[in-house]
Amino acid sequence: MQPISSSRLAYLDWLRIIAILGVLFFHSAMPYVSEWGWHIKNKETSNVLLEMNDFLHRFRMPLLFFVSGTVSYLMLQRNSGGSFIGLRFRRLFIPLLMGILIIVPPQVYMERLTQGFKGNFFDFYTSMFTTGAYPHGNMSWHHLWFIAYLLVYDIIFAPVFVWLISGKGKNLLQKLNWMGSKRYIYLFIIPGTLVHTFLLIWFPQTGDLVHDYGYFFYWLFYVLAGFICIANPLFMDSLERNRRFSLAIAFAGLMIINYLRWNKMEPWLFNDNAKHAPFTYVYMALSGIVAWMWVLAIVGYAKKYLNKPLPILAYANQAVYPFYILHQTVIVILTYYLVQVPDGVGLKYTFTVLVTFLISIFIFHLFIRPFAIMRFLFGMKPPAREGKDRRSKETKLIPAQPEVA
Repeated sequence: MQPISSSRLAYLDWLRIIAILGVLFFHSAMPYVSEWGWHIKNKETSNVLLEMNDFLHRFRMPLLFFVSGTVSYLMLQRNSGGSFIGLRFRRLFIPLLMGILIIVPPQVYMERLTQGFKGNFFDFYTSMFTTGAYPHGNMSWHHLWFIAYLLVYDIIFAPVFVWLISGKGKNLLQKLNWMGSKRYIYLFIIPGTLVHTFLLIWFPQTGDLVHDYGYFFYWLFYVLAGFICIANPLFMDSLERNRRFSLAIAFAGLMIINYLRWNKMEPWLFNDNAKHAPFTYVYMALSGIVAWMWVLAIVGYAKKYLNKPLPILAYANQAVYPFYILHQTVIVILTYYLVQVPDGVGLKYTFTVLVTFLISIFIFHLFIRPFAIMRFLFGMKPPAREGKDRRSKETKLIPAQPEVA
């Protein structure tokens, strides 16, 4: 296998940015979607936004975990296993801890205000450490659960990752070159699809890590797939070559699922014993396949069309991780006030997206990017290292370490 040149990896940066923007559109809609609960809810809700979020929900987090797997591979090109764990601890645990103590509490506070809490933020914050974990208590990582899961995956699987980039691991990947031909690349989706089919109906998502018996393994297979696919360029080439087939299956599967949804034919809606009904597992298998196909199609199209290192890419790649950490708190604070005014859902949603984007970017640009301590807290590289990586990127085969988890 040949080294991967940086000119061939711009699409991964664009994928991270697109995935985080998808999260922005998704979370901005949550106060306004019908049927689903959230921290703050508008009196009027929208079925159209529900359909948008149902679509995004099928692949937004799988795509983020897949791309995170590629990031882990690229980081290990410059670091030993021990250094990799130390770097992931700094890039993931420090922002997670900071987020739990500083970024997330305003979200929980605003939610408690809608539930009748009468104290000020100081009253709430001092009680946060004695009430226990959310939702019964006030201590939470909310949307930062993704960072916690990724940290655990990288620590647990660091020995596997190190072995895969060793001589023996490379030999194994070379022996699997046949998977890059024809459409054997889709064998990668089997383990994750089996988890989706047989575990998720029994173990709904909790986001608390320790009790998430189904989704913990479901997300894991996307990380592993991302790592393995970037480790063997033939696999990524296969995703690019088969992108139309992936999209066709993803689209057709989504249409079948939506037909069942719109006609109230989902298995749990008409079967009191759905967990034991064969049709339930057919439906869950189809949902799992659709999620994988959307991810593989997006990666394939990105590799084909987004290998363009435009000048804005370097700045956006720095901003995307702090933006992810900040955005949901901005949304919750904004919508706490927006739901109290009588304007229409469409206008409120548009306002939420635009203002959240602007506030989050301004906070990053004015208060995070210029200061070393803030960069450290938000998982960014020090300014000196960033400049060194940028100057050396043109002369090295392996690109600078990405800014985002």
